[in-house]
Amino acid sequence: MSDFLIYEQDGPVVTLTMNQPEQRNPLTGNTAVPEFLAAIDRIHDDRRVRCVILTGNGPSFCAGGDIREMKRQSTPEVSEMDIRHDYRRGIQRLTLGLFNLEVPVIAAVNGHAIGAGLDLACMGDIRIASEKAKFAESFIKLGIIPGDGGAWLLPRIVGMSRAAELALTGDMIDAQKALDWNLVSRVVPHDELMTTAHELAGRISQHASHGVRLTKRLLREAMRAPLETVLELSAVYQAVCHKTPDHSEAVDAFLEKRAPRFS
Repeated sequence: MSDFLIYEQDGPVVTLTMNQPEQRNPLTGNTAVPEFLAAIDRIHDDRRVRCVILTGNGPSFCAGGDIREMKRQSTPEVSEMDIRHDYRRGIQRLTLGLFNLEVPVIAAVNGHAIGAGLDLACMGDIRIASEKAKFAESFIKLGIIPGDGGAWLLPRIVGMSRAAELALTGDMIDAQKALDWNLVSRVVPHDELMTTAHELAGRISQHASHGVRLTKRLLREAMRAPLETVLELSAVYQAVCHKTPDHSEAVDAFLEKRAPRFS
C-alpha cells in the first residue's frame, strides 16, 4: 500500500494525490520520490492514459523538503559527496521523470506550494490554483539553492526577472499574483479546483493519444532547441501522426460531422 502517493485512474485520466497532510506533503524524508517514479513508470506503460492530474491532500499542495532531513544533511557524518549523490539519485530523478512524462500533467495547486513544492508544480505542463494557494521559491530563506531544477524551470514560466525576484527574496505570493505573473493559467474557488482540473483533463484526453503525447513532446523540445530543430522534429512527428488510424478517424468524423471514436 502507498505511504505517500494515491494513484487513481478514471478512464484516460490518472490523478496522483500526495497524501501526508500532517507533514504538508514533503518530498524528502519519506518515500515520495520512489513512489513518484513508480507511478511515472506505470503511466508510461499504460497507453490508455492521456492526462495526469497532480494535487495534494490537506491544506498544502507540497511543502518541499523536510526540515529534519536538511538537519541530518548538515551533520559531520554526511559528506558533500553524499548530499550530491542523494540529490542526483533522489529528487532530481523526480524532476526528470515528471518533466519528461509523455502525457500532459495538470498541477492542481490546492494550497501552499513551497520550495521544491513550487518546483514540483513547475514540472507539470499546466498549473491551476485554488484561491487559497500560496507560492514561494523559498530555498534562500534556509541558506540553500533550488537543487531540484527550479532555476531552470521557473524562468521559463514567469521570465527571468520575476524568477529572480522569487528566488532571491524567498517571498510568498498569493494565487492572484501567481495568475498575474503567468505562474498559473487560472484561479478558481477552492471547492471547484478538482472539478475544474478534471474538466480540463477531459478536454485534453478526448483527443487522439498519439497527437496528445507528441504535441507535449514537441512543446518540451521547443523549450531548449533552435527553430530549425523544432521544425525538423515537427515534420517527423507529423509524418507519424498522419499514418495513425486516429488521424484517419478524426478526418472522417470531421467530414461526416460527428464525434470521433478513437481506438
